[in-house]
Amino acid sequence: MNFAVIGSGGREHAICYKLKQSSKIKKLICIPGNAGTQKIAENIKEDISNFKALYKIIKRENIDIVVVGPELPLVEGLVDYLNEKKVRVFGPDRFASQLEGSKAFMKNLCKKNNIPTANFGVFNNIDEASSFIKKNGVPIVVKADGLAAGKGVSICTSVEEALKNAKEILEGKFKSSNKVVLEEFLEGEELSYFAIVDENSYLFFGSAQDHKRVGEGDTGPNTGGMGAYSPASLLTNKLEIKIKKKIIEPTLKAMKNSGHPYKGFLYAGLMINKGEPYLIEYNIRMGDPECQVLMMRLETDLLEIIDLATKNKINNLKIKWSQKSSITVVLCAKGYPSNYIKDSEIKNLQNVLIDEDNQIFHAGTYKKNNKIYSSGGRVLNITSSSESLIEARNKSLNNIDKINWSDGFFRKDIGWREINNK
Repeated sequence: MNFAVIGSGGREHAICYKLKQSSKIKKLICIPGNAGTQKIAENIKEDISNFKALYKIIKRENIDIVVVGPELPLVEGLVDYLNEKKVRVFGPDRFASQLEGSKAFMKNLCKKNNIPTANFGVFNNIDEASSFIKKNGVPIVVKADGLAAGKGVSICTSVEEALKNAKEILEGKFKSSNKVVLEEFLEGEELSYFAIVDENSYLFFGSAQDHKRVGEGDTGPNTGGMGAYSPASLLTNKLEIKIKKKIIEPTLKAMKNSGHPYKGFLYAGLMINKGEPYLIEYNIRMGDPECQVLMMRLETDLLEIIDLATKNKINNLKIKWSQKSSITVVLCAKGYPSNYIKDSEIKNLQNVLIDEDNQIFHAGTYKKNNKIYSSGGRVLNITSSSESLIEARNKSLNNIDKINWSDGFFRKDIGWREINNK
């Protein structure tokens, strides 16, 4: 089969890595890809918001199935466009993509269907937002309604800070947002829960824990994710039953009733408080960097999974996972998540141990004159597996030590909660 993966990050590199392992893969292209995908797929440069150009490539390359990695083309309606063109594509349509594309949509869906989530308010003017903040007090969570590349959420500990952040969102700090969502602050521990969904059913697709804050000990501003590990021992059988019954199944039922049944990867970002799950957010695709650790642990053929999902036949599948722990440490450009250094050469990548338990997934890189350069804030995902999480982390950190990149930084404490609890 011929596959096209849309995107250029670490998530897309990890998906390509797994698809490439299938005996059924004939052709694999990545649009636009990065320096990592270039080694295992054919990179084709194109603007992924240009649907006509993407379709032209898909037809020319005789692609059987398209996998959409990032959220933006999903929210913009790429699946709808390709469906009209009779192209098999894996991902939710534009309407269903509002689960991530609009926090207000997601929160109102929760309210309507009794899905446990933080109390909230949605506002398009500062006076009403101000009244809500003053009435509910701090800490309070301030969110941009639309997509913000993981940077549209602030946990505010003073009324002044909350008002400042709300005002910035309403004044257009994020182009995708003209509304602000204000939420009560939930105590607890975060959990990433994944499902793979077709029109008729869904299957559990792994657990992980992400590390959003830029600094060690979970300090500093939010990022797109500084690292992740899988599996998360926080997910017990008892908790999973609650997540399915209280959150996943009501959501999928609501989407089906809307006439837009959800299809694709579904990622529930949860807060676990005293054994009870609360929905923080939905992502309409694989997480990044969670995808990287899940692809390391996945033993079932990913091509087969996606093939059956696009045919609405995943109920015929049993997905197998490695019992090993996997961890990814994100190597970022200095200055991230604010103004970061670009076009910086990364040396000695050839010294890094690469085998079935150790991989580098490229996120923001490009190749020029046989040299690797940085092109983004999150640049490399140094990923390792082992019998224990601490061993996996040590492997990743040892591999980072072999890389010569003076303009990079990373967190050394990924997985700290899990490791400290052992």
